[in-house]
Amino acid sequence: MTALAVNGKRLWSSLMEMAEIGGTAKGGCNRQALTEEDKTGRELFIRWCEEIGCTLRVDQMGNLFLRMAGSDNSLPPVLMGSHLDTQPTGGKFDGVYGVLGGLEVLRTIYDAGITPKHPIEVAVWTNEEGARFSPAMIGSGVWCGEFDLAYGHARTDKQGVSIKQALESIGYLGTEPCQPFPVKAAFELHIEQGPILESIGKPIGVVKGVQGMRWYDLIIDGQPVHAGPTPMEQRRDPFMAQAAIVSELYALAATHSPWARATFGDIKAEPGSRNTVPARLTMAVDLRHPDQNILSEMDTKFREIAKKHCDKFGLTYEIKDEWNSPAVQFNSDCIDAVRDATEAQGYAYEEMFSGAGHDSVYTSRVIPTSMIFIPCEKGISHNEAENATPEDIEAGCNVLLGAVLKMANA
Repeated sequence: MTALAVNGKRLWSSLMEMAEIGGTAKGGCNRQALTEEDKTGRELFIRWCEEIGCTLRVDQMGNLFLRMAGSDNSLPPVLMGSHLDTQPTGGKFDGVYGVLGGLEVLRTIYDAGITPKHPIEVAVWTNEEGARFSPAMIGSGVWCGEFDLAYGHARTDKQGVSIKQALESIGYLGTEPCQPFPVKAAFELHIEQGPILESIGKPIGVVKGVQGMRWYDLIIDGQPVHAGPTPMEQRRDPFMAQAAIVSELYALAATHSPWARATFGDIKAEPGSRNTVPARLTMAVDLRHPDQNILSEMDTKFREIAKKHCDKFGLTYEIKDEWNSPAVQFNSDCIDAVRDATEAQGYAYEEMFSGAGHDSVYTSRVIPTSMIFIPCEKGISHNEAENATPEDIEAGCNVLLGAVLKMANA
């Protein structure tokens, strides 16, 4: 074990205190982006950081950067962070753990009287969840150049309030340019939001990248006829092709296991009558894999499969591309720092990929980035029942501490 370790009880206490802001009756959190609850959470976090001498910058998208000085402040900082906003019925750990884990690293360094060579910062990214404003991860997205500032400011919620108006209303429309600055290394500590680590009994996930994700709408057109009089062999029924397509895509995912994913989360039949063969079937298709080459292969196979079965049943079809998020490979030096810190602490770990999007998807495009995962109970997230153990919370933060100090003193 290393001599320096975080204060797990203090970290847990901070998480529980933050969870009271927007706390729900079922034990979760409703602290949506740029609401009064988000403002209160930001202010608490800033106060905690300023108590240990950190300085604050706020950029034009309301992203927060809290800096602890290094011995050579001309050097680029080591960055930690995630987000404080939640889903409407979110949990106590998604995002906020990465922010308060970063705070606990700074507190530990401060208590030890250490001054790392590089400055260290904690970032709070605006509107990661996308629950109030769409799209998700827009604060980090504007920062990395995926979206321009005008687009980010103009996004509105269901009441027509823009992000710029909401930032002004809570006092977090900053003046710092929302653009990349030199960073030595960036780490995001997060609950897994899936069941893998819990199922294999390992407390740490060394995250090597993020799955590529492709969303489609498959639209199949047939012929609407009466369900009773029309023989099966004389029908042009979209469901006949759909069933075969789904079966083959599940088999395709199995071929590229264990990381391939195929999901069909929404199906609409038109005209939607119980006793009429549908005229049109629209099915959402979600394909994922962390290897971009394999994901491209899955895309090609999907198109071949759709054509084969629609032709077989005399159906016309269209594949609409809805979203394409390429696979992300994290920085090898950052991954090595996480792995080394994990081994130094003696924790069992699994090298893995993230199945969900995070701010690190965007930051990795412009700065060296990686992530650290810990288990969450039953893999549940975006849910008031979201839970993690104090022991795993502490373990993940100790790994973050080790990785940050390695990079900050390099």
